[in-house]
Amino acid sequence: MTGEAATLRVRRILVVEDDYLLAQVLTDFLEQADFHVVGPVGSLEEALALVENEPGSFDGAILDINLHGSNSYPVADALVARSIPFLFATGYGRDALEGRYRDHPRCEKPFDQATLLSVFGALFNNRAA
Repeated sequence: MTGEAATLRVRRILVVEDDYLLAQVLTDFLEQADFHVVGPVGSLEEALALVENEPGSFDGAILDINLHGSNSYPVADALVARSIPFLFATGYGRDALEGRYRDHPRCEKPFDQATLLSVFGALFNNRAA
């Protein structure tokens, strides 16, 4: 296990992804890296309900931006309001993101595992600072 993965050990991550196969691959990878996965959830409504009703059930989140034609910015807003770190997992480039989230951490699809762990490591380290 890399140093970054060890730092992130036993973190609970909410996975918000509407593509079933991608959600399963992401879940498998995260579990192999010693994360506990909450979800995955594939709809805006379900993700918002988890964030609003069970924010203590996870330490961070991965958000797909496009969820069956709706964007996940309301989920991102709810996470920001609760100081829960997250990253966007998206096929969109930086310029396609809404202005307030253009510089937010993201991993472009298809992403590699090392990049994902590195971005999460930076998110959790910044949160502890």
